[in-house]
Order: sequence, then structure tokens, then C-alpha cells
Amino acid sequence: MAASMSPPMQLLPLELIDKCIGSRIHIIMRDDKEVVGNLCGFDDFVNMVLEDVVEFESTSEGRKVTKLDLLLLNGNNIALMVPGGEGPEY
Repeated sequence: MAASMSPPMQLLPLELIDKCIGSRIHIIMRDDKEVVGNLCGFDDFVNMVLEDVVEFESTSEGRKVTKLDLLLLNGNNIALMVPGGEGPEY
């Protein structure tokens, strides 16, 4: 008898984000900003609370780096999330 193959595990987007709570996440915003921080929590609209945050912004003078203790992100402005990502090089 042939070995039965189990269907691939399905992971919904909000389940993946939930697994990232307490770990680093790299977020690319719709504007010229990128954010890296520890994910504290989120809601159904993917609004996020991050701590120990580094924000990278591309300006005409070059890259601006801002460090923040706590940040609330509006989920409408998020383009891409990379679990475990450390962001662009300093």
C-alpha cells in the first residue's frame, strides 16, 4: 500500500503574525519608511504595537535612522512584513 500524503499545512496570515508576537519583525511601509521592532500585539486590522523600534526613512539627503521605544502602526500603511527580518543595513 502506498504511503498517503498529507495535505500541506495551511497557515492564515493572521496566524503567522500571531506566531511573531515577541519576536523581531521587519515592516516595509507604503511610503519611503521601513520599521524593525519587537512585535507586542496586533488587531484584526493589522494595526501593530512594536517596541525597541528602529525606523529607516529614505530622504533626499540619504537614509534617516530613528530609534523609538514604542510605536503604534496603522495597518493600512503596511506593504510587506518579514518575520525575523532585521531590516536594511545601517
